[in-house]
Amino acid sequence: MKEQIYQIPKMNTFCLQHIFECGQCFRWNKEEDGSYTGVFQNNVLNVKEEKNAITFQGICKQDIEKVVTEYFDLQRDYEEIQKILKQVDKPLKESISYGRGIRLLNQDLWETIISFIISANNNIPRIKGIIERISKQYGNKIQWKEHTYYTFPSTEQLAKATVEDLRKLGLGFRDKYVYETTQMILKKQIDLEKLLLEKDTKKVRDILLILPGIGPKVADCIMLFSILKRLEVFPIDVWVRRVMNDLYLHNPQEEKVNKKEIEILAKQKYGELAGIAQQYLFYWKREA
Repeated sequence: MKEQIYQIPKMNTFCLQHIFECGQCFRWNKEEDGSYTGVFQNNVLNVKEEKNAITFQGICKQDIEKVVTEYFDLQRDYEEIQKILKQVDKPLKESISYGRGIRLLNQDLWETIISFIISANNNIPRIKGIIERISKQYGNKIQWKEHTYYTFPSTEQLAKATVEDLRKLGLGFRDKYVYETTQMILKKQIDLEKLLLEKDTKKVRDILLILPGIGPKVADCIMLFSILKRLEVFPIDVWVRRVMNDLYLHNPQEEKVNKKEIEILAKQKYGELAGIAQQYLFYWKREA
């Protein structure tokens, strides 16, 4: 694979920090010059924001323009989305101003499933470490600029790992979930190709919930952050529950706020764009 370079003009709705630090992905790391380097599918890319352009440089299996356009959701009009959501209310408008450069990545479905099973009751540095160790142990090696990178393993590659092997990589209680999910997908008990073709979001969610280690929040994250791209889902974690309670529900016992209540409220307020609204609110509450 040859090194390729691709540039796009700088845009208000594309900010590296906002994209890579909003909790949707785990294989991008910040470099000393402020750029980010990441591994996804069979690609290793460095992305740099310059004065008038955003530069993508690295090793890609396909044409870099095609890879970047799909992965970074460049065909979607985020300016129009922000315009619509800013009309909802003042808090959402403020959160959009804070995280204006967030774009939802179109990540590989298989990798997103395993990554978000690992993310359960975990912190981001630890999640990143586990995924890196899994990739180093079972993925393919890519050399670029005197550095060695590892692709996320395919289902067949990860299926070679036993529960004990996964435990040694630091997965904790998630080792069994990752092992069982991998075996189910390998045996086509859950067919990811068919899942990609399913139009009904509820059916997709129900199928994901069959997999060990996947509850409602993880299922919603997978649907929102992978190539499934169901923008109407609204993943609810501690930060999202907190911001929704602070802004709208005002329950003095925040931990007792019902998730169903939040889901109904999100659907009423944000409609089919609830997932993107969730990212603005989540990033704003956690970072600001």
